[in-house]
Amino acid sequence: MPEEGRRPEGRGRRAAPRRSRRHRPETGPTAAGPEQTGPGQTGPGQHPHDARDEAPPEPDATLQLKVGSLPESDATLQLKVGSLPKPDAAAPKPDTAAQPPDATMQLRVVKPQSEAARRAEGRGGRSGARDGRRRAAPPAAPAGRVPAALAAVTARLAPYTRRLAPYAQRLAPYARRLIPAYPRPGRTGWRRWIPSWRQWLGGVLAVFGLSTVFLTVAYAATDIPSDLNTFATQQDNVYFWSDGTPMARTGWVQRQAMPLKDIPEHVRWAVLAAENESFYSDPGISLKGITRALVRTVGEGDTQGGSTITQQYVKNVYLTQNRTVGRKFTEAMIALKLDNRMSKDKILEGYLNTSWFGRGTYGIQRASQAYYGKDVTKLNASEAAFLASLLKGAGLYDPSLGKANHQRAVERWSWILDRMVKIGKLSPAERAKYTKFPEPLKQYRPYDTGKQSDYLVELAAQYVKKAAHISDQEFDRGGFQIYTTFDRKREAALTDAVTKARKQGKKNHPALARSAHYGAASVASDGRILAVYGGPDHRVQGYNESNATTVPAGSAFLPFVYAAGLQHGVVKKRDEPRQQVTPQTVYDGDDGVPVTTPEGPYWDRSGRKVAAHNDDGKSWGPITLHRALAESVNTPFMQLGMDTGLDKVKQTALAAGLLPSSMGPQVPDLSLGSSTPSAIRMASGYATFAAQGLHTEPYSVRRLTRNGSTVHLDTPRPRRAVRAEVAREVTAALTDSFRLHHAAAPFGAGLVAGKAGTNDKDTASWYVGTDRAVSTAVVVYRIDLAKSLEPLPLKGLAGTTADSVPYGIWEGAMSPSAEPGARTARTQPTPLAE
Repeated sequence: MPEEGRRPEGRGRRAAPRRSRRHRPETGPTAAGPEQTGPGQTGPGQHPHDARDEAPPEPDATLQLKVGSLPESDATLQLKVGSLPKPDAAAPKPDTAAQPPDATMQLRVVKPQSEAARRAEGRGGRSGARDGRRRAAPPAAPAGRVPAALAAVTARLAPYTRRLAPYAQRLAPYARRLIPAYPRPGRTGWRRWIPSWRQWLGGVLAVFGLSTVFLTVAYAATDIPSDLNTFATQQDNVYFWSDGTPMARTGWVQRQAMPLKDIPEHVRWAVLAAENESFYSDPGISLKGITRALVRTVGEGDTQGGSTITQQYVKNVYLTQNRTVGRKFTEAMIALKLDNRMSKDKILEGYLNTSWFGRGTYGIQRASQAYYGKDVTKLNASEAAFLASLLKGAGLYDPSLGKANHQRAVERWSWILDRMVKIGKLSPAERAKYTKFPEPLKQYRPYDTGKQSDYLVELAAQYVKKAAHISDQEFDRGGFQIYTTFDRKREAALTDAVTKARKQGKKNHPALARSAHYGAASVASDGRILAVYGGPDHRVQGYNESNATTVPAGSAFLPFVYAAGLQHGVVKKRDEPRQQVTPQTVYDGDDGVPVTTPEGPYWDRSGRKVAAHNDDGKSWGPITLHRALAESVNTPFMQLGMDTGLDKVKQTALAAGLLPSSMGPQVPDLSLGSSTPSAIRMASGYATFAAQGLHTEPYSVRRLTRNGSTVHLDTPRPRRAVRAEVAREVTAALTDSFRLHHAAAPFGAGLVAGKAGTNDKDTASWYVGTDRAVSTAVVVYRIDLAKSLEPLPLKGLAGTTADSVPYGIWEGAMSPSAEPGARTARTQPTPLAE
């Protein structure tokens, strides 16, 4: 027989029937007596809600707090205690004081709740406690699709989780105790929101555990790439002539990898002091640096450094240069693995041979040659410190790029030397010797092609970067095969013609020849740049004369005014419609004719009427526009420009190929060539007329590949500049001009169209002409660069007629037949509609 007041082992209390929400307890005496009600019971006439609104008796509340510490086996005692009327009263025997079901339910409510229930109650507030109704559980969130990688890891860990399940069940009660209620019960005001030490400990352990799991999985899932990226194995950029033969090579013939044993120790430690002094002791990554980089990335939206040398080497040879958080994380994982598989010396050797030092160089050996003209084995500690500073950004620390760069370079150089002393790799005595900054070479050439080829390479490289959207750094990595439009025969002929003219000028006018400059370019009607003359030698003269916008075009600009009049018509009087202009339209060709507008005479700022003048003050009387262009009469075209509208003249010149930056102001002199186009652009403009009015922007590269793969180029497409009949008439007038001035020229009749160009100040001499769908422009001018950038008079050097020198160069450049069979009969101009 079990003892009285206890239930036999293995038998639990029978659950009382659940009370309905609307059930009211019967009034009257209860088992506890007519004058006494137990906890949770109601007295006569008392509504159940009133009983619940009253605070629970203090003794029972105290007992509930104490019962919570009882082991699980004593839960039955907790249920019995709730039925005691007083804490010191004798407990009634189970067979003499049976409690009503409703009272039993009230006792079960005060059973110690689980932690989740207490948190839910805390969120619900006191109103929920008064209500006494059980809250409905929130709907479960729809399960998302498990990622494939996570599912694979889960399946792999499933056998171990099943073995650990029993232990987890045993530890669950103790684990639940580590998660106290939050907000904290028994606290008021803001103190209830202060986490307890258990919450702090649990949060830290949770973050640490999840981070450990995440990093472990990421480390296991990250592999070291089997292939190096293209950067690590790049070769030179190779340029080809239009016939496919090699023209030039830029960069280094091969990447000269230096073994670490051949790199002096002070050079190595200069780099380590600048970039990663703990290289030989770190695990391949720097947690401090990564954290700093991530904080800056998240906080300011920009990526920040913080990489070790191992990470930088990984970036150089395995990854792209994209600065993103994802790339940074992958870099760190690979660096950790690489640090375990490769020796520190090998990593350092690879880093020194693949890092970018600016000036088109990769690797410490090429950098040493580029900046100091010697091998890395001959560098001293001071020079090594400067080269190490370039690793932070060659564009910011190359002294040759500006004063600000020089200042940064000196500060960085000094700091690196001091760091070498601090880490014990440079003695204070030796440091004291390096007080003067080791200035690198002022000029550095990444290739050695010689003379005119340098100008060709420069043009092609500029075009490739723009048309293929390639950055300077990407282009310096090399590996590009650049197939240019340059014609070897035409380039040789143009260079020889200019060279002969220069020699003749030095012989006849030695004083003037010293300040003489020559520029020339040949452009096909489809936009291909076939040849240029940029100067005597790129080493001596770095800027390209064929692409310089230095001197005015003079009367060589007249064809653009003529085309504008034919294209748009003229307005003679205000508020009248435009009238069409034909080649036979007559204008006044006399010298000194006043310039008029639809409103009347044109006045300059000094209050004087503006008049047009011809070369040598010659008057031609009434003259047709066709003949005026052939004879190079200025006065009709100054007035034609005013009648057409200077804005229309500018619009036509731009459509034909001239650049906005070279256009002169919109005053009457614009029609007489105050603009300063380059030789390339003048040749391109005349080629537009030869192409029946279709203009194609000049270009110098027809195809680009990299490591055998084609790289897309934004190739220019032809567009209509002027109507075809307008272009044919301009070409016809230029053909007559060539016949009038060069009747004995060795060219086929009706095949060549050209015109000379001069100005009233005799500061420039041009000749621009087209033959065989190829246009060539030649300019000769004088500038004393040591004194001023203002053009000087040519005097006897080139002649005011522009025939002696520019035409001679043009004739020599156009004489070879680069494309046999390309000579075609020129179409006769069709009459323009009246």
